[in-house]
This record gives sequence, structure tokens and C-alpha cells, in this order.
Amino acid sequence: MTTTDDQWTLLIHGGAGVIERTSMTPGREVSTRAALAAALEAGATVLRAGGAALDAVEVAVCALEDDPHFNAGHGAALTHDGQVALDAAIMEGTGRGAGAVCGVSRTRHPVSLARAVMEHSPHVFLAAPGADAFALAQELEQADPDWFITPERRANLAELLARDPDEYDAEMKYGTVGAVARDRHGRLAAATSTGGVTGKRWDRIGDTPVIGAGTWADDRAGAVSCTGSGEQFLRANAAGAIAARMRLAGEDPATAAAAVLAEVTELGGTGGAIVVAPDGEGAWAFTTPGMYRARVSSGTDSEVALYRD
Repeated sequence: MTTTDDQWTLLIHGGAGVIERTSMTPGREVSTRAALAAALEAGATVLRAGGAALDAVEVAVCALEDDPHFNAGHGAALTHDGQVALDAAIMEGTGRGAGAVCGVSRTRHPVSLARAVMEHSPHVFLAAPGADAFALAQELEQADPDWFITPERRANLAELLARDPDEYDAEMKYGTVGAVARDRHGRLAAATSTGGVTGKRWDRIGDTPVIGAGTWADDRAGAVSCTGSGEQFLRANAAGAIAARMRLAGEDPATAAAAVLAEVTELGGTGGAIVVAPDGEGAWAFTTPGMYRARVSSGTDSEVALYRD
């Protein structure tokens, strides 16, 4: 039976990649920190009031999807032909319910569509155009595809294609967003959302919407949201592997995340992860120059960070 205590925890990320002080203008840094703080506060408000971890991660990720600083929703990376193809997943740890979508192009908040798949369909994973059709049936808020596209992302794509028409953004300059939480009832949840990589082709799908690779939650083990080079995170089954190490080997979140990211590195990838344990202990780890991230828990002040040091 679920018990209630005073401990709650929330961690969010806005992507790991080439994030360095030397390439960040002062104005950009201030606005990025403010965006992370606002998303963190949105989720924390739910948890302070005794709300569910699942609600907290959805609210936090929705805020990140609406903010053009990040590669999800409004401000998502563009495909090779200049379109958006949005992926998201959400999972709750009590019953291990999960929902995921990929290739979405019209739903304003893909993470909410993923939750609708989990709660209002017999399935776990839907792909566009079926996912977009399901969103309409669920009366989820829609947006014109042009709403997702920003001038900055158009410029990113043009720059990439000018170098090489067959290239894609392997450097992952603009990262996935995600959240993990533990609520006062001991319930865990995780959510992740992304626009993928700039210049992607052939309906490429990364780890974000794949349950176990980019997103995982299990009250017995932990909740995990990943960001990074999707192909390698898929091959490492990264989110599930982190949780498995915590549950079966008794590792703490930081140790488990670092071990799995080392495996990702061996496979040729880079990235990061945020993790929360069943007892509310939270940690992040990353192998890139920086990761947009923030955290707060009951009885502590919030922390927002961008760089390694």
C-alpha cells in the first residue's frame, strides 16, 4: 500500500551537448536559466501541493516544450526537408504504465499526447499520422506546423545543409527535454520530449520515445530521463539499464548513471541522464561539455546549472 511522507523530488533537463561558456552570450544564459527555473517551478508546484509525480513531470515538460530555448515543441530541430517530427514518452512507476509517440507534427504538447496514449488507448506507442489522428480524437490542443518552427532552427538547418546536404547534427547542439519526479506518496514518474536531430531523414527515431532506452520509471528501482546521441542510447537500453543497476545491484543514482553513460561512450555516443531513486535521492550525470538542468526537493532550494563546472 502506498504510504505518505514529506519527501518529494523533481529534476529536469533541457538537453546535453555542446554547451559551453565561451559560446553562450550573457543574455542567452540569463534567459535559458529563467526558462529552466520556470519549468522546474511548474512541476514543483504540483509536488508541494501533494500532487502526483506523473502530473509534475508532464507539467514541467509541457513548459519546456513551449520554450524555444530547447529542442522540443516550439523550437524543435527541423528535419532534412524543413519540417518538425516530434517524439515523446511518459511513464509512471507504480504500475509501469507508459505511453509514447513519434513523428508528431500538430499536437502542441507531445508529452500530453504520450500520456493520453497511456491512459486512453490499449497501446503504448503510436506513430504519426496515427498519433496525430489520435490526438484529435482526444481533443488535445493542436498547433499549425509553422508554430513549432523558429527562425533560429531554420538557420541551423540552412547552415547544416550548406556544409553537406547529406549531413545531420551529430554534435547534438540542441537537446532533448525531460523530467523525473518522486512524490510524497513514493510514486515515481519520468517524461521526455524531443524534436530529434537537425537534418534527420527517413523518419529517423532516437531513444526519447522508446520505453527503456530514453525514458523509464519503476517505483522499485527509479525514474530516468535521458538525452544525447539516440542511436547509442538505444543500443545501451540506457534508461532501463540505469534503473536495473539501482534495483538489482543496489547502486545509487549517480553511480548507476555514470556506469551506463560509460557504456554509451564505449559505443561511440555522448549525452546525459537525470535520475531519482525510490527514496527521493536525485542525481544527474553527463559526458558532454554541459547539460541544461535543474532540481529541487522538499526542504531544499532549487538549483539551475548549464555547464560542467
